[in-house]
Amino acid sequence: MQSLLGFRGNKPNSSPLEGLGTLRAQQAEAGLRQLARREWWLWLSAFFVTTLSAIGFLLSSIQTLFRHSEHFYEIRADQARWGIMCLLLLFNGWFVFRQWVFRRMRKQFIGDSAGAETVAAQFSDPAGVDPATGLYNRAFIEQQLGKEIVRAKRQNSALSLATIHLDDFQEINKLYGPSATDLALKELARRLRKACRGSDYAARLASDDFLLVLPECGLGEVKLVLNRLGSLEMTCSGRQVSLTCTTGWVDYQPGDMPSDLLKRAAQILHLYETAANDSFSSTLAPH
Repeated sequence: MQSLLGFRGNKPNSSPLEGLGTLRAQQAEAGLRQLARREWWLWLSAFFVTTLSAIGFLLSSIQTLFRHSEHFYEIRADQARWGIMCLLLLFNGWFVFRQWVFRRMRKQFIGDSAGAETVAAQFSDPAGVDPATGLYNRAFIEQQLGKEIVRAKRQNSALSLATIHLDDFQEINKLYGPSATDLALKELARRLRKACRGSDYAARLASDDFLLVLPECGLGEVKLVLNRLGSLEMTCSGRQVSLTCTTGWVDYQPGDMPSDLLKRAAQILHLYETAANDSFSSTLAPH
């Protein structure tokens, strides 16, 4: 099924540009900072609970506050102390659970950050070319994008980015095997280069993320470039390989940095993929 901005798969992905090492590292760092704030509030709540419990124990030692106990709503000093202790036990159990959750989240964020560094190293060959596909790599395209932004500002011309995310790439690799998948990636790279004009750049950002830098190309022309890819069905190693992808595009706005363009490309790609998935789910719902 085809979405408004290209092709899509049947299952949602966590992040259409999750493989982009720079963005993943930034997300992991932001998550760690937010986790630190939540831990700070947890310890602050522990301080207040401890203080209030100490005040409660202190007040329970004042006998003049517990002179009468004729009615059901009046308690004795020992009952007040037992009640405070029970509340403390409940709070301590909740506190230990939250600490355990935060510890797991921290390990996950650290793992994501380490994975982002690994991906960045894998796709940042000093030669500027991805060895598997022959396309430009992330390091080269980030430098070139800065140059294209300068040229677009100087000439007051258009500049667009088209992002392509392969859906369920890991499942495709398991289904067809590494050899056929590598050949499919090379065929996709060949089609990307063929779809590009003379001034365009095609890059592989990560295992399942590709980018087209389109100088002097407005948003209305991007779809024409992507349509040149044709159907992503190909024969590799004697097997019929069918690739599905999600596409999106953004254009340069005055004041944009390369990181701003890449971030907006990731956000709009995620937005349209989510909308396409919701539309697909609604068509399957019983009426």
